[in-house]
Amino acid sequence: MSTENRTVVVTGATGHLGRQVVKAFKRDRWTVVGTGFSRAKPSETRKVDLQNLEEVVRLLDEVRPRVVVHCAAERSPDKCEADPEGAKKLNVDASRTLARETFLRSIFLIYISTDYVFDGRPGSAPYESDSTPNPPNFYGETKLAGEQAVLEASPNGGAVVLRVPVLYGEVDENRESAVNALMDAVWNVHGKQSLEMDHWSMRYPTNTEDVARVLKDIANKYTTHPNPTLPRILQFTSEDRYTKYEICQVLAEIAGLPIDHLVPNDSHDPNSTVVRPYDCHLSTKALRDLGISVENMNFRDWWQRYMRAYKH
Repeated sequence: MSTENRTVVVTGATGHLGRQVVKAFKRDRWTVVGTGFSRAKPSETRKVDLQNLEEVVRLLDEVRPRVVVHCAAERSPDKCEADPEGAKKLNVDASRTLARETFLRSIFLIYISTDYVFDGRPGSAPYESDSTPNPPNFYGETKLAGEQAVLEASPNGGAVVLRVPVLYGEVDENRESAVNALMDAVWNVHGKQSLEMDHWSMRYPTNTEDVARVLKDIANKYTTHPNPTLPRILQFTSEDRYTKYEICQVLAEIAGLPIDHLVPNDSHDPNSTVVRPYDCHLSTKALRDLGISVENMNFRDWWQRYMRAYKH
């Protein structure tokens, strides 16, 4: 495939991260074809069932991209537990199919994974990209299995994994992001007299615009200087560290709202139905060694700008 080809397919382009990935590649003058399924709009995105081999093959043969950024996934740990077969089909089986078909066509694939491939036991973080995974829940198991399936189906540098933590940023609805969703708790939209909030596990909320920029930089690096010895697992994260309760404190302070109804729980996450790790902080050393910037937006500063724009 010609090195002049600057066409990228973004799966999950209608989602929280995917929308920013589309913007980042377009700004860098890539030709972008976004795919979606339940939220696909014909004028903006191409509807593709990634679990249907024929549709995947048709997409790749008609678009002939140089890169595929695979954002589509079931990313909710609770939903994965509720529908394990559905989660496995999307997070593992569809990813394997996509990796196999992109490899056959010399298309570079970037698979989005998670910090939840690590168990996050106290004292274990930060995790390097070559640290031994040990997922604490079924969601992490499916994403790790997806990593392994992708790397096995696309050897010799045909694919790379990018692990990221919990994300926040511009949303259509707060529920798109586990961080943005905390605004509903701060505003107390359900009118609860009291609501327990996790004040135990550490989170490193990372902005989707920063992740999108890093994905664009990875695509440029790996396609401009293809080399099978380049690292196949990369990690990106913010260094801002908060518990969920501390995130609520920041949001409440910016919004000028009281949070007397929120009760900090310093032993576990009271609102989760699955096991959550304590601290899965990721090391970004592999990216820095490649010369890719790991700078990211300050959490508080971004929210101050976002809420100011939202109020207007």
